[in-house]
Parts: sequence; C-alpha cells; structure tokens
Amino acid sequence: MCSAAKRAPRHKLDLRCYLITASGTFDEVIATATQAARGGAGIIQVRSKPISARDLFELSRRLSRAVYEANPATHVVIDDRADVAAALMRAGENVHGVHVGQDDLPATAVREFLGPDAIIGLTTGTLELVRAVEQVLDIVDYIGCGPFRATPTKDSGRAPIGLKGYPALVDASPVPLVAIGDVTAADAPALAAAGVDGVAVVRGFAHSDDPAAYAREILEAF
Repeated sequence: MCSAAKRAPRHKLDLRCYLITASGTFDEVIATATQAARGGAGIIQVRSKPISARDLFELSRRLSRAVYEANPATHVVIDDRADVAAALMRAGENVHGVHVGQDDLPATAVREFLGPDAIIGLTTGTLELVRAVEQVLDIVDYIGCGPFRATPTKDSGRAPIGLKGYPALVDASPVPLVAIGDVTAADAPALAAAGVDGVAVVRGFAHSDDPAAYAREILEAF
C-alpha cells in the first residue's frame, strides 16, 4: 500500500495527549481540563453534551482562561459548534478552532466562517472517510479516527477499528491522525507503535484522581 503524501502542518500541534471533556459541573470539567493541561495535554476539546450554546460558550470561556494559566501551549477547540468557537475567538479568548463531525457543517464552510488561522479537526473512522480527507486537504488540520473500541460516550454507528486497523488508516491519511473511542492511557503505547499521532481520551481523564499524571503517562508513550 502506498502512503498518502503528508501535507506540511499548518499549525504546530501536539496531538499526543488530546482531552475531550466529559459531562459534569462546570467546576469539575474545568478542574480536569486545567490539571490535564498542567500535565502537558496538547489539545482540549470542549464537548460536555448535552449542553446549550449559551452554556457551551460560558463553559468554554472559563475553561480556556484556566487552561491558558495552567499551560499557554495547550490549544482549546470547541466540539461541533463553529458559531460558539467564532464568538469566543473574536472576543479574544484562548480558543483556537473547532472539531466537526460528518454530520456537522462541512469543513469548507467552517474554514470560510472561522478564517485561515483557525484549527479545524474532522471526525473519520473508515478507510473511505480517511481517503476523502484529500478533498479538504488544505482545510483540515488533523482527523480523529474511531472508534478504537465501542464506547458508551458516543455511538458513531461505525464498527470498532481495533489496534490492527490503525496502520492502514495512518498510511492513508494525508494529515495527522488521532485515535479515539474508549482509549485509555494503557492503550497509548500500542497505538503509538501503530503510528497514530495521538490519542483522544474522555472517561480516562474524567475518572482519574490525578489528570496531570494521567496526561504525562500518555505523553511518555509517544
């Protein structure tokens, strides 16, 4: 199999440790994100569904400020809602872009809306979807690819990829690829060896007594 030509990164992103926020009170979500950033998490995606646009805006505003104080190098992206991301970015908050799924606004429309400097991530999970990234190569900065295994936090409708499925997807992707879907820190070494650029974790961080140490454990796997 021929590897896809890799586009030079538009942004300097550390995707190794990628936290997606879980449900909980604002204070709980912010505390976990702040500690993960302190431990070196490179990306924090604010999801916390179900949540209104107004609450997502307020949570993201507070979280982004706390994360910046903990680690200015950590990037914050908003799940799905390009409008919320745009409002926060235009207000000068520490928000850098958005992560969209297959049923959200098309990546081309998101890029037009957010401008050239925004970070845009895209959810995939099959070889067909990964190959389709070639069509938006100049728009998308990285892809999330899953599920690694079945997860109770989100039903994508796609079959689990499993460890053996990632090398072919990494080989086909023209942009950095992050594994997602019930991934834990214990999975990170094997997934790193499979070639992924990072792992996205939800429940592992939410259930950890020490999110900073949990982040460091993931980083060490890469």
